[in-house]
Amino acid sequence: MRLEPGQRPHDDLKAMLVYIHGLNSSSRSFKANRLRTSLDPHPVVAIDYPAHRPADAVAALSDFFTTLLGRHEGIAPAVVGSSMGGFYGQYLARRFRFSHLFMINPALTPWSLFREHIGEVMTTADGERYRVSEALIESTRPYGIAEPCDGTPSTLFLDRGDEVIDARIAEHLYAGCGRLMVWEGGDHAFQHLDEAIETIREHLNRARRGLDAIDRTSP
Repeated sequence: MRLEPGQRPHDDLKAMLVYIHGLNSSSRSFKANRLRTSLDPHPVVAIDYPAHRPADAVAALSDFFTTLLGRHEGIAPAVVGSSMGGFYGQYLARRFRFSHLFMINPALTPWSLFREHIGEVMTTADGERYRVSEALIESTRPYGIAEPCDGTPSTLFLDRGDEVIDARIAEHLYAGCGRLMVWEGGDHAFQHLDEAIETIREHLNRARRGLDAIDRTSP
């Protein structure tokens, strides 16, 4: 886990947000920085992990949440996952206690998304180069969620103008169970972050008020 300057220590938590970045991105991305600055005083932690190596990605993220939740009993963080971060967040939300899962233009079926890129060499934000292969694509399948309507509280922020991911995939998968906030136009970078941040802020404010009420009634 990487804590950036100005982030609050974990023992100061009331309502916490964890940001999971997308493929080839990092904890220092535009979205991560915008969430930190816009949601203050709520603590926001953005973590680095190898999004391009699915098994390693899930192991690293699982270790993070195991440590976090083990260290702070009773804390249920809200989680925001962007693109492939949404894919991993969806999987982890079934294994850890999150107060809410927010997904921004999530890549929920990466095995179909990346097939047209087989053979391409990509570079992560930290400069690691890797080749998209059939084996890499197939290694994402164990972490997919075929039936997401299991009661996991979820909100999806989707730009229908996303040129990388067909927003209709997420709309279809979550049509019967998730809160869908969908905008015409936009793109994969997501042009409606301000609106999404206000929705996330409302959730964190409610979570903080709930924890404050518990604190006042505790002996």
